Amino acid sequence: MTNLPKHTKLVLALLAFIPLYFAIAALGTKFGIWSWQIGLMTLTFFGGMIVLGVTALAALVSLILSARAKPRRNGPLAAAILGLLAPGAALVMFMSAGGKAEQNPIHDIATDTGNPPVFSAETMAARAKAKANPVSDYQTPLGQLELYKERVSPELAVKSHAQIITDRKDRPAPLPLGGAGKAEGVAAVAAAMGAMGLTDIRPDPAAGIVEGVAETFWFGFKDDVVARVGDSQIDFRSVSRVGVSDLGANAARIAELRSRTEALLGAASR
Repeated sequence: MTNLPKHTKLVLALLAFIPLYFAIAALGTKFGIWSWQIGLMTLTFFGGMIVLGVTALAALVSLILSARAKPRRNGPLAAAILGLLAPGAALVMFMSAGGKAEQNPIHDIATDTGNPPVFSAETMAARAKAKANPVSDYQTPLGQLELYKERVSPELAVKSHAQIITDRKDRPAPLPLGGAGKAEGVAAVAAAMGAMGLTDIRPDPAAGIVEGVAETFWFGFKDDVVARVGDSQIDFRSVSRVGVSDLGANAARIAELRSRTEALLGAASR
């Protein structure tokens, strides 16, 4: 390490700084040091692009200097190449996130788009305290909702949540109760939520409602989840508290919750 050229040491230092920088941006958001807008938008996307660009530029200079050095040394060359590949891989991840955002323009997904499950007063109070996004009406076009105004294309502006969810290829479906009773369904959903790591799980067997909170590891983003257990089926809904697009997280969560609940109900019936 001590025999490496200064430009190689700089590249290695920047490569070590990249994961530290992104971890600080995420965990600072999670622990409330700064807002999610600063953590995600300013530090991760804007600041992250600067950090990656500086690293790539330093690596390119280092690559040229290492290639011209006599005698040529493999260590500095390898470090320079790595310094170019790492930002490139991160850029691909950013582009992938952008693509997911386009494919998932909303952050509120339910299995029943005509009559989506509703959250309790307790959950709505928690959302209000966290200054979360309003829970949207599923029949109102996006262009008429304040959060989406001037943020969606004209094609999306005329579509409602119900239409967007219905058009999804991975549209989540209700779970038939089969021979299980409502109480069994509530218990299965609560157990499935617990297995998935949700917190503040609140089953209400009398109302046939189960609620819980999902939280992402790095940024600490919270999504509210509710399941409505009826006489014949279970409907699910997952809604992010912040952001516009959920990058597909809510649909994926419902699919997993549905699958785990189905497995638990099947095991109970055997």
